This record gives sequence, structure tokens and C-alpha cells, in this order.
Amino acid sequence: MANTIRASVIQSCTARFNLSETLDKFEKLTRLAKERDKSQLVVFPEGFIGGYPKWSTFSCFVGERISEGRDEFVKYYNAAVEIPSPTTDRIAEVSKATGVFVVMGVIERDVGTLYCTAIFVDPVEGLVAKHRKLLPTACERFIWGQGDGSTLPVVAKKFQSSVEPMRTVETKISATICWENFMPLLRTYYYSLGTQIYCVPTVDSRETWESSMRHIAFEGRCFVLSACQFATEKDYPPDHPVADASNRNPDNVMINGGSLIVSPLGKVLAGPTRKPEDILTADLDLDDVVRGKFDLDTVGHYSRPDVFQLKANISP
Repeated sequence: MANTIRASVIQSCTARFNLSETLDKFEKLTRLAKERDKSQLVVFPEGFIGGYPKWSTFSCFVGERISEGRDEFVKYYNAAVEIPSPTTDRIAEVSKATGVFVVMGVIERDVGTLYCTAIFVDPVEGLVAKHRKLLPTACERFIWGQGDGSTLPVVAKKFQSSVEPMRTVETKISATICWENFMPLLRTYYYSLGTQIYCVPTVDSRETWESSMRHIAFEGRCFVLSACQFATEKDYPPDHPVADASNRNPDNVMINGGSLIVSPLGKVLAGPTRKPEDILTADLDLDDVVRGKFDLDTVGHYSRPDVFQLKANISP
């Protein structure tokens, strides 16, 4: 157990596309994870900064766009953030003050294009990496660009052991956003780089999501930390689209959570939770990764490179 760190997933949501309120919520929850649970790493959901516009159509039709949708995109564009920026500086300040490594989903603005991005923020080095979602899902493609092979990091990080403070624990951390997790070659690429803490910012709150996370943990012999938003209508601006406009109710659920932490053998260590706001914490014994590799290493002794090979283009 000496090769152990403590990690948390945060279940929460963007505050009405309000950046200041959302950053305050981020700081509150990060400090709580540190002070109450002694967490060393926290994972926030997809689009936590910038927001996930559930039920929005942006008035898009095949072959046509109209002014109302363009106006809606202006609002969403203005809620996004540049990387780096004062926003990422604020996140880095909280990371440094608490000593917590942060993985967070943000909506990134780069000139005229938005990206669904995950950032990695180190308490000593600050912003160290980002990953842009390779393929937005379905109507997300109206509003987000595609990432490329240049932002597929697996970040090496040394932590102090949560069990033996004088011992250093070496880890490798990756992030895969929502339905990217259904891209087998992407998973294989991260496995090939040795990911041990496989972070999943998401907004998929269906019950089937747990099965996917358990499968990936078991397949990759890695810890899976899945952080999902939980949001109700009151967490969005009053004029935001909803499932049933004739039955608006502040407490109607928009995104139903389901955050969880899974071990390298597919055992659920914490969650899934359906609470509106929650912090799930678990001890991650990195030796469990090696225990799992004993009989299954899908990019090593349980692979057939003479039959199948993976080619990755990691250039911009």
C-alpha cells in the first residue's frame, strides 16, 4: 500500500455559464477535497468551465442556419476561455495553494473555434498539458472543432505517498473525454504510453456508463476516474432550451451525474453517485496496476503485434 495516492472525482456543474461563479465553485470543491479527504488529485467534469449546452440546437438545420442560432453561439463563445489565460492562472493558483493536481474539462476558445478540452494543472508547474476532444459527438460538431494528435498527453507526475509520506509515488495520468472512450484505438494509444490514472471528464449520465468505465479499467489495467456533471434547469440561464418547454421546473434534471472511481481489476471503489453535488474519494494503490498486468497487458504480452499494429499521427 505504500505506493498509494488519494484521488477524487467531483460531481458538480457549471454555474449558469457564469465564469466567476464557476471558478468560485471550483475553488470551494477543491479545497473541500483536500481538507476533508486529503486528496492529491481531483478530476472535474466535461465542460465544467464554459458549460455543456444540453438540449441546445443552435438553430441548426441541414443546409441552413438562422440568426437565432448565431446569437446563441455568441453567448456560448463568450463563456469559453483561452488556454492559457487568466482563468487557467486562477486554476493554477488554487492548485498551488492546495497542493492538488487538477484535471478539468473546459470549453477552449482558440481564435474563432471552440474545443472541448481537458487541462492538466500541476501544483508546482501550473498548466502542464491539455487534450482536445478528438471527435465531438453528434450535434456537438455544430459548436466544437476536432482535436488532433498533438494533444494526446500522458502526464508523468510524482506524488508523495498518502501512506508513507517519505516515499515518492510515480504515476502517469491521461484524460479521455466522454464518448472518446468508445474509440478503441485512442484507448490503445493511451495504454501504450502506460497510463495508470485514466481520467474521464464526461456528461454521459446514463446507467450504461458504469459498464463502460468498468470495462476500460479492466481492459487497460488502470484506475478510471469518471467525473460527470449533475445539473438541473436552475443551473442554466432562464432562457436556455430544456427537454419540455411547456413544463419548465427549476428542479428538472438536465444531466444526472453517475460519477465513479474504478480499480484496475474493474472493481468500483466509489460511486456511482446521483447526488447534485458530491466528492468521491479513493486510495489508488499503483501496485494494483502491476497486479493487473500479470495476466492482461493489451499492449504487451496480451497483444499480437505480428498481426495488429497501431499507427498514431501525433503531429499538429
